Amino acid sequence: MFYNLCLFDLDGTLTDPKPGITRAFQYALSAFGIQEELDGLAKFIGPPLRETIRQHYGFSSEETEKAVAVYREYFSQTGLYENAVYPEIPNLLQRVKDGGAALAVATSKVTLYTNQILDHFGLGKFFDFVSGDEMDGSLTLNGKRNVILNAINALDPERALTPVMIGDRMHDIRGARDAGIDSVGVLWGYGSRAELEEAGATRIAETPEALLEILLRRVKDAAPYN
Repeated sequence: MFYNLCLFDLDGTLTDPKPGITRAFQYALSAFGIQEELDGLAKFIGPPLRETIRQHYGFSSEETEKAVAVYREYFSQTGLYENAVYPEIPNLLQRVKDGGAALAVATSKVTLYTNQILDHFGLGKFFDFVSGDEMDGSLTLNGKRNVILNAINALDPERALTPVMIGDRMHDIRGARDAGIDSVGVLWGYGSRAELEEAGATRIAETPEALLEILLRRVKDAAPYN
C-alpha cells in the first residue's frame, strides 16, 4: 500500500519562485516607502500573502488590501513567470502518477495564478485537481486546512484513499495536521528541518528521490483520516 492521494504545495516544492515573489513583494512595499533587499524577502515564500503583510509590517486591513493589489500588479504580469521547476520534479510526478496515485496541488497561492504557472511550465498534465486560494484570501484565513480539504473532497469524497500533504513550510504541515492527514516536509524549498519537525511533519524528505521512496514504499504505517 502506498499514499494514493498526493497533495503538493507549489512554491518551494514543485517550483522555485524566489525571483518573482521577492520582486513582487519589493514592488508592493515600495508603494509604502518601505525598501527591502530581495534576499531578505525570501522568508515570505509559502505563507498566505495577506498574513505575511499584516504580521511583518503591521498594516491595517485597508493597507493590506492595497499592498496585495500592488503586489498583483507585478506578479500577474511578470512575477509568476520568474520561476523555475526543480529539475527532478517532472520525473517524480510521472513516477507517482504511473504508480496509480491521484495528484493535486494544494497551495496558498490564488488558483488562477497557480493554473497559469502549472500550464506555463508544463506541469498541469500531472494533476487531477488544483486547490488554491480565492482572490480575497478567504480559504487561507485559518491556514491551509480548507485548501487541503477542498482537494480531498474533490478527489476522494468517499474517503477511500490514503492522502498525504507534501510541502516545504510549516503552513503545509500544520494544514495537514488540521485536516487529519499525514505530511511530508521537503528540504529543497524554503523551510528548515527544524521548522518542519516542530510543526509535526510525519516524515522529512531531503531530496526528491527520498520523497519518491516515501510515496511509493514507506507507507505501511500511514494514519487513517476522518
